[in-house]
Amino acid sequence: MTTAEIRQAAAVAIGGKALLIEGPPGCGKTTLALSLLDRGASLIGDDGVALTTNDGALIASPPPNTSGLIEVRGVGLIERPSIIAPVSLILAITPDAPRYIERADTIAILGHDIPIIQFARYNEADPIRAEAALDLHGLAATAHKGN
Repeated sequence: MTTAEIRQAAAVAIGGKALLIEGPPGCGKTTLALSLLDRGASLIGDDGVALTTNDGALIASPPPNTSGLIEVRGVGLIERPSIIAPVSLILAITPDAPRYIERADTIAILGHDIPIIQFARYNEADPIRAEAALDLHGLAATAHKGN
């Protein structure tokens, strides 16, 4: 039997790796996801992500009831194709994020240790910073074995 959970997050895939964006309502999860989509990322899910395990990886996929939908505040629902990808990094949006970190913390999800960093929203460079965080702190595409 496959273990699964729904996690409150937006998620995009960049270079085949899932980036989960978490935080309280109104913190800018969807705005950051839209900015990353505009830069070439692929949608996984908005406002909810289904997590399962497969071949030693934690896999992010869209929940069936919201697959391919993004709620754009003040605009409405828009449709985009959605994909699945192995989870590489979680950005936890908070205004109290440290200015500099040496390494990401980790969080255990379904038996997988996933890197997580606190991430403050500042300006239009946020998607570039998110991509850099994924490159610097995210799991490599081949490093998804659980402990």
